[in-house]
Amino acid sequence: MTLGVVIPCYRQERFLARTLGAIERALDGHAWRGALVMAAPGSHPLPASSLRWQVIAPPRSAPLTPGAARMLGFAACGGEWVLFVDADVELERAWAEAAGAAMGRAEGAALAGLGGRLEEWFEDAAGERRGAPDMYGVGESDRRVDYLATLACYRREALIAAGGYDPRLSSEEDFELGLRMRGLGLELRSLGVRAGRHWSAPRPSFEEHARRWRTGLCFGQGQVLRLYAGRPGFGALLRRQALYLATLAIWGMGVLAFVASLATRSARPFAMLSLLPLAVLAVMGARKGSGWLGLHSLLAWTLNGLGLAVGLFRLPGRGDGPVPGGRAC
Repeated sequence: MTLGVVIPCYRQERFLARTLGAIERALDGHAWRGALVMAAPGSHPLPASSLRWQVIAPPRSAPLTPGAARMLGFAACGGEWVLFVDADVELERAWAEAAGAAMGRAEGAALAGLGGRLEEWFEDAAGERRGAPDMYGVGESDRRVDYLATLACYRREALIAAGGYDPRLSSEEDFELGLRMRGLGLELRSLGVRAGRHWSAPRPSFEEHARRWRTGLCFGQGQVLRLYAGRPGFGALLRRQALYLATLAIWGMGVLAFVASLATRSARPFAMLSLLPLAVLAVMGARKGSGWLGLHSLLAWTLNGLGLAVGLFRLPGRGDGPVPGGRAC
C-alpha cells in the first residue's frame, strides 16, 4: 500500500517544522512520498525537510485556493491513498497506524476517505495551551461522517471519481467535496483515535476575524451557494450557512427599522429592532460564560455573513472546475 502526502502551506511556516517532523515519525517504516505546496508565501523561512518531500514553489501572482493547492500536490505525490495535512497540524502515529489498517481492509469497498479527532492547541509569547479537545465535533468513536477537514486521507481512485477538490472555492472546499462523495455513494469515516493537534495563535480574536477577511476565507460560503443554485445539495449548504444568513437578516431588518424611524420621525422602530442583536449577545454571552466571547460570536457570524454576500457576486477563485491535475496522477 503506497501513500502520498500533501501539505498545502498558507503563511504557516512557523508551525511547519512541527508538522513535517510529526509526519516523518508517524509514517516511519511505511512507503510514502510527500508534496509541500507553498500556496502563499509567508514571512518565516522554510524548515529543513527530508528527501521524501518535493517542494512546489509559491505562485507568482495570487495565492492558490485551498482546493487548487491540494490538487497540485495530489498530482505530484503519487500513492494509492493520499493524506492531506494542513501545515499547522501535528499528525499522531496511533492514528496513522489505525488508518493504515483501515486502508488494508478497504480493498474493493466503498470507503473513500478517513479522518479523525483533532485537538486544538494555541501558541503565543505566553507559551502553549490546549483549546477545544475536538475541533470538529467528530467524537471519539469510529463512525461515518459527512466530510473531512484539515486532515483527510482519500483513496486516489475515489477522489478522482468525485472530481477532486474544487479549485474555484476560497473555502468550504471540504464540505462541498463531501457532498459529491456522498452523491456517489462513497463512505467517509472518522476513526476513534486522536488524529493530531491543530496549532494556531489563540482564538477567538479580532486578528483572526481580520485574517479570514484578508485571505478570502469568508467568501467561500457565498461562492459555493452560487455554484449549487438549483442543484442537489443546495438545501444542505443553506442549512450549513443558517447562522450567517440569520445574522445578515438581523442587520438588514435593522437598516429597514432605521429608515422607518427616519420616515416616521420616531425612534421606536429602531429601538425595538435594537433589542434583537442585544438579545443575541446576552444569550451567547450566557452560553459561553463571557460577554466578550458572546461579542466575538456575533462578530464572527456578521463577518461570515458579509463574506457570504460578497462570495455570491464575486467570481470564484482560479480554476475552471474540479480535478486540476487529477488525471495526471
